[in-house]
Amino acid sequence: MLDAARPFDHLPNAPGVGYKPQHFNDLQNDPGDVAWIEVHAENYMGDGGRPLAQLRALSEKFPLSVHGVGLSIGGEGPLDRDHLARLKKLCDWAKPASFSEHLAWSTHGAEFLNDLLPLPYTRTTLARVADHINQVQDRLGRRMLLENPSSYLVFDESDLSECDFLSTLTRQTGCGLLLDVNNVFISATNLGISAQAYIDAYPTDRVEELHVGGHDEDHDDHGAPLLIDSHGKPVADPVWALLDYALAQTGPKPVLVEWDNDVPDWPILRAEAQRAARALAG
Repeated sequence: MLDAARPFDHLPNAPGVGYKPQHFNDLQNDPGDVAWIEVHAENYMGDGGRPLAQLRALSEKFPLSVHGVGLSIGGEGPLDRDHLARLKKLCDWAKPASFSEHLAWSTHGAEFLNDLLPLPYTRTTLARVADHINQVQDRLGRRMLLENPSSYLVFDESDLSECDFLSTLTRQTGCGLLLDVNNVFISATNLGISAQAYIDAYPTDRVEELHVGGHDEDHDDHGAPLLIDSHGKPVADPVWALLDYALAQTGPKPVLVEWDNDVPDWPILRAEAQRAARALAG
């Protein structure tokens, strides 16, 4: 049985990285500026084995952030009770300093889609998402953070802006926000809006964590720039600049470097964390 005691109850205002098993020894021996780690919840919902053993060892040295990718908070159907029960079991023993999920949906009936899909920002959607957030917070017995999505289109039926939608959710549910700066940059480029204006309108007083990550560049059928949230490259310079802009409004916060695909050797990821540390110091 895993020990339920954990020494950390909050994330430091410092860089964190998404944990990958190939970096286990590096984190133990040469973390550099990395002060906390994030794990995707769905990778640690088993009953034992090496993944949980490694996570337990790391949790004795680093504060943990558990980041869900499978709850389908924005889905039309009810939340999956079995999934939520497994998530509670993980949070009960790991006692993460933070738990977060996405403003997105990934289920249709009994089918699970391996993607985080957008939703229209309407009063009907708002009520459903708020109800789902309340269910999650009640079941887990902890406050959650909600992450803004990367967008590739807008819905004609939306009658609220994304920032107003998120702000209203925080007031109705008491949840906090995770500001993904890379997602803001992607959405602004794809939709032809100002990334700085988005952050100006964002409820930054509810932000408790920020993310940066890499993205791929492509073009749509009309030749316009199209950015894809890939998490498979270094953070682009314009995203670092946008992080500086966001931090000027939020003040120092935990900043995560996401790198989930084509994961590099540790020195490269450690250098990205070092750059996040410089942004925080600035």
